[in-house]
Amino acid sequence: MENSIVRVEHLSHRYSVHWAIKDISFEIAENGVVGLLGSNGAGKSTTMNIICGVLNQTEGNVFINGINLREDSVEAKKYIGFLPQQPPLYTDLTVGEYLKHSAFLRLMPAEEVPRAVERALERCAITHFRDRLIKNLSGGYQQRVGIAQAIVHNPKFVVLDEPTNGLDPNQIVDIRNLIREIAEEHAVLLSTHILSEVQAICDDIKMIEHGRLVFSGSMEDFDNYIAPESFVIKLGRAPGKAVLASLCENKGVEELEPGCFRIYFKEDSGITEKYIEASEANDWELRDLVVERCSLDEIFAQLSGKTKNME
Repeated sequence: MENSIVRVEHLSHRYSVHWAIKDISFEIAENGVVGLLGSNGAGKSTTMNIICGVLNQTEGNVFINGINLREDSVEAKKYIGFLPQQPPLYTDLTVGEYLKHSAFLRLMPAEEVPRAVERALERCAITHFRDRLIKNLSGGYQQRVGIAQAIVHNPKFVVLDEPTNGLDPNQIVDIRNLIREIAEEHAVLLSTHILSEVQAICDDIKMIEHGRLVFSGSMEDFDNYIAPESFVIKLGRAPGKAVLASLCENKGVEELEPGCFRIYFKEDSGITEKYIEASEANDWELRDLVVERCSLDEIFAQLSGKTKNME
């Protein structure tokens, strides 16, 4: 990939005898949001901690802006901003004091720190809280402070671990908008186990399951790769299950409640249109028809199975 800020090559890590991740390789471009998706225990945190220089890998290499993280970690980390799942906030400091401290931790020259703090405050819309103690802020604004410390040194690569975890719906929308703004000038890696979070924010997906990279591609590629397998149909004058099952080849019909059925199909070759046409022809009073996406667990199972079959 041209203009990549991160390059991960054959990354593996072992805890005692257990391999947490195995042979992971991918690249991340200079801007946009990449979702690191995986179920709990899949290996996301291990991968992120290695990429951010918190953990030394067993095998493989990570390059940040062309610098081998293991060989020159201090220089490579100048290009990284990291927000862990639990933001490292010193709650007895004011917002301004904390960001100043964070800038010095990133080895920024003293003369550049005031402007860097000002820029981070403005970017995260917390300038009016500069003199407020962090412990007196709401959860959403504390999360903004956590993001501000991750970008205070203007890194090229920002890593956010579950950044909307524990926030209310309005706060989630605000943080998502902030992440999109940051991604206009920075490469952002967003870790989550929530599929809707990835769909709402991300341009690309890296999916890890059982310690292996099982998918890497665009959001569009992902949607095309994982085809729906069922739809729910509601009918005012429904026939029996056997009649619905006989319309075309499918994997089964489940009656959810009177007049409401879930139909599992093998291939979407205009199957919904066939049921719409049959409803009109037989006066079944079609009231609703919703195609269902696979659940996240099913997606992981599909991708993990396909990966194993290719090995």
